[in-house]
Amino acid sequence: MPVLIASVAMTLCLGATYSWSLFVDPLKSSLSIGQGTAQIPFTLFFVAFPVTTLFAGRAIAQFGMRGAACLGGLLLGGGWILAGFGALGFPFVAIGIGIIGGVGVGLAYLVPIAAGVQWFPRHKGLVTGVAIAGFGAGSALVAFAGGRMLSVHGATPFAVFRLLGVVYLAVVVLASTQMRLPPGATPAPRKPWNLPRAFRETGFSALYFAMFTGLMAGFLVIANIKQLSTGAQHAQGVAAVALFAFTNAAGRIVWGAASDRIRLDAVLSANLVLQALVLLASPVLLRGDNGLGALALLAGFNYGGVLVLYAAAVANRWGAENVAGLYGQLFSANVPASFAPVAAGYVFDQTASFALPVAVAAATALAGAWVVRKALSAPHARTQGQGQNA
Repeated sequence: MPVLIASVAMTLCLGATYSWSLFVDPLKSSLSIGQGTAQIPFTLFFVAFPVTTLFAGRAIAQFGMRGAACLGGLLLGGGWILAGFGALGFPFVAIGIGIIGGVGVGLAYLVPIAAGVQWFPRHKGLVTGVAIAGFGAGSALVAFAGGRMLSVHGATPFAVFRLLGVVYLAVVVLASTQMRLPPGATPAPRKPWNLPRAFRETGFSALYFAMFTGLMAGFLVIANIKQLSTGAQHAQGVAAVALFAFTNAAGRIVWGAASDRIRLDAVLSANLVLQALVLLASPVLLRGDNGLGALALLAGFNYGGVLVLYAAAVANRWGAENVAGLYGQLFSANVPASFAPVAAGYVFDQTASFALPVAVAAATALAGAWVVRKALSAPHARTQGQGQNA
C-alpha cells in the first residue's frame, strides 16, 4: 500500500503539463506569440517524455526504481523552475518545461506502473489506473491553483512555473523513496527492449497505431480546450481544464478495471470509437451553454483510458516483468501524436476554426479502433518467454 500511495503522489506531479491550456493565453499576452507557437512547449514535452521512456527501462535496471524516479523528480522540478525565467525569453519555457521537464517525467513515469503490476498481479488494469490516476488529477489541481494565481492574484505565468517547480521537485523525490518491487518479483528481461524488436512482436504494431490515434485525439482537445469554444470566458476555460483532468483520472481507473473483466480488443476499440463520437459531436456540444464542460468531461474520460489500457495490454500479452521495457517502446506513440496540438494551432491561426483538425482526429481514431479490434481479436499465446531470459 505505501507503494501505491507514493505512486499517486508522484503522478500528481508528473501530469502537470496536461494543464498547459491554462497558460497559453497568458503566455501569448506576455510574450506576444501566436497560438501555434504557444503550443511548442507542450509538443516538445510530449516528444521528450516518450522518447525518454524508450530508455527508461535501462535506467531503472541501472539505477533502480528509486534512483530513476528521484532523478526524474530533480529534472522535472528543475525544468519548471527554469521556465520561471521565461520573461527573459520564450526558450526558457520551451526548454525548461518541454525538454528538461519531459525527460524528467519520462524517467519517472514507468516506475509506478512497473511496480504496481508486480505488487497486484491479479488486478493489473485497475492498479495501473489507480497508480497513474494522479497524472490526470494533478493537472486539475494545477488548473485550480494556477488559475486562481493568474486571475485572482495577478501572478505571471512565470511565477506560477517557479512555485510549481519547487513543489514538484520535493514531492517526486520524497515519493521515489517508496518505489520498490515486492519480494520474489520476476526480474526484468536481461536483454533490453528496443523498437525494432518490439515491432516484431505479434500485435505490437496494431497497439502502437491505436495508441497513437487515442493520444492524438486527447492532445488535440486538452492542449486547445480553452480556445475550442470561442465564446468561453476565462473561468469557463479553467473549469474545462479541471473537468478534463478529473475525468482523465477517473477514466484511468474505470477503463483499467474494465480491462480486467472484458476482452482487451473489445475495450480498446470501444475506447477509440467513443472518443471519435465525442469529437464528431463537439460542434453541437459547443453550441450549448455548458458544452465546453461536457466536451472536456467526455473527452477526458476516454483519454484517461488510453493511458492505462495499453499498459494493461502489454502486461497481459507479454508479462508484468516486460512492462518497464516494452511499454516504454509502445509509449513512444506519443511522439507522432504530440504534433497534433501544434498542427491544430496553426490551422486555427489561419482559419479561426478547429473543425478540420477535429474531423481528422475523429476519423483516425475510428481507423485505430478497427485495426486494434482486427489484430487482437484472434487468440494469442503470451510471448513473455521471448524477452524474459533472452
